[in-house]
Formats: sequence, C-alpha cells, structure tokens
Amino acid sequence: MKNYFQRVMALTPTMFWVNNVTRDEARLGIEAGATGCTQNPSYTWKMLSHAQEGEYAHRLLREALSETDDDNEAACILQRRLVQGISDAFMPLWEQSNGRYGYVSIQGDPIHEEDPEVIIAEARKNREMNPNVMIKIPATRAGLAAMDLLIAENTPLNATEVMGMSQVLAVCRMYEQVSAKSGMTPVMYYSIITGIFDEWINKDAQQKGIDVNPDALHQAGMIIAKKAYQEVHDRGYRLGCIGGGVRQLHHFTEMVGADACITMNWVGSCDRLIELDAPVVSRFFNPVQPRVLEELLLKLPEFTRAYYSDGLSVEQYESYGPVEYFRDLFVDNWKSTLQMIGSERHRSA
Repeated sequence: MKNYFQRVMALTPTMFWVNNVTRDEARLGIEAGATGCTQNPSYTWKMLSHAQEGEYAHRLLREALSETDDDNEAACILQRRLVQGISDAFMPLWEQSNGRYGYVSIQGDPIHEEDPEVIIAEARKNREMNPNVMIKIPATRAGLAAMDLLIAENTPLNATEVMGMSQVLAVCRMYEQVSAKSGMTPVMYYSIITGIFDEWINKDAQQKGIDVNPDALHQAGMIIAKKAYQEVHDRGYRLGCIGGGVRQLHHFTEMVGADACITMNWVGSCDRLIELDAPVVSRFFNPVQPRVLEELLLKLPEFTRAYYSDGLSVEQYESYGPVEYFRDLFVDNWKSTLQMIGSERHRSA
C-alpha cells in the first residue's frame, strides 16, 4: 500500500521535501518518498536543543570550537557538519536520479546576509560537502548579487524568503540573463513562503484592526503562489518552484497538482499527512474567485504589494514585512546558538 505522499507523486507532478530534519527524520522522509530536503539557519539551534540529537550536536560543536576562535565561524562549521550527515543520507537518491532528486539546501549565517561576499564565501565552503548540496540564499538585494556570481559558477541554488511577485520575477530574470552570458544552467528553485506569508498577513491585519473576511484571508498566500507559478510558466522561465514555510496542512494540500516541491517539518506536517491518509485531489489550479481577490486587494495594502509585479522594489525586499518577520526567526535562533557556543567555550577554557 502506498502512503499519501507516494500517491500524490503517482497521480500528480507534486513532490514533497522535508525541512530541518534530524538524522532519523531524514531516514523516515526518504522512506516515505521525500525527494529533497531544506535546512535553514534555525537548524543548529534545533539540533543543539533537541532531546535525541542534542548529544550528537554538542559533540560536533566541541569539534568546531577546536578549529576556530571565532564564535560565528564555529556556528557555520557546526551547521556544515550537521547538514553533512543529512546530505550523505540523500546522496544515493541524487546519484540514482542523475542529479534530478536528492538535493539538500543549506542557508547560512542570517546576521550578515546583507553582505554578498559573506554569502558567496559561505556558499563555496558549503558546496565542498557533497555535489547534492544546494545553496539557499534570500531573494534580497545582497542575495541577488551573490546569486548572480554563483549561477555563473554553476551552483545549484534555492532562492528563499520569496514573498511577492516582484521577487519571483527578479530572480527568474537574473537567472536567464546570467545563464545566457555564462552558458551555465544550474538547477535552481524559487521558494515561495506561503505559510509564513499567511502567518504574517494575519498578524498585520489584526494589529491594524482591518476587518477582512477570514475565508479570503485564509487564501492569501496561496493566491500569491498561484500567480507566481502561472507567470513563471507563461514567461518560459526555467526555475523550479518550492512551497515553503508550511504552517498548516492546506499549505501542502492546496498545492497538490503543481509541478513543485513542498517542504515541511516531519513532525506535525509530514507525519500528520501520512496519518490522515486523505484522498489525493489536485487543487492548485482551482481558479481564485474574483470577489476573494477584490476583498484582499481592497483591504490589505501589504497583500497588494506582494500581488503586483511592481509592488516592491529591489531595495524594499529585505525590509518587506513578511521577509523581515521570517528572517528575524532565523536571527533569534542563530543568536541562541552563538550564546551556547560562548558558554561552551567559557566552560572549556
């Protein structure tokens, strides 16, 4: 008997990836049919504070501390060592599929990501791990500058923290321009973070006291995802689509039918969908009702900025509300890791 995800992949082009996994969750994900994996800057803190993986992560941390006096560099080394184990687990899938599946993306230091040189230097070090390592970079001004160079170096990329149409199109145009000039066509995805967008737009509406139909609000992130997918397809851009930031199960089920990878945490999302074993229904191409779109465009200026292709300038990407909200989650966890590194270094001094 096939599980839910295996049936999704048998009946539609939709695939599932796992996010921020332990070694055991990576194994479970692969057994369940996962074709890839994403890790973000919260990963090191999650592993250091994890009930089962904590001892393993702390051992790797002690190794990192012995190699550098710089706490931030130690955090980067620790992240690399942790992701290496997950990358190794997905390498057979990458090899068997001739590089079509089995990618593991890694996003480094979120504190200094406004510097393209830092992003590029980290990317090159991270790529040394395995050929299935995909570099995950925010679609901000600095991130675009870094991706420009890395595409020319044939680096597999995942453009993340994408919350609006302007970001999607900027990433796609850049890829086509650099590819045409360099002759390189690395595997590249844009990650549309529907779950985080929904979480933030709900908070924003509540804080501003905006009276908006909750059924319409429920669809906000998916409407952006659908428009982005259609635009990329219609313009003939070659980037793949990743749906990320899953917060509720509909962030997967409503994307079924798209030629896309949806990445989720194993606990609470992947395991829950397998347990529910719901019928596979292709929903992604269901049209958005005009009155729903009108409600959102009329009442939510921040949704409007995400919806239109000229709603955000490149200079505004980094400070756009949901992008900033998402990045702050990473920065908080990265700082927690740095605090633990400082404490560990002090104890061993």
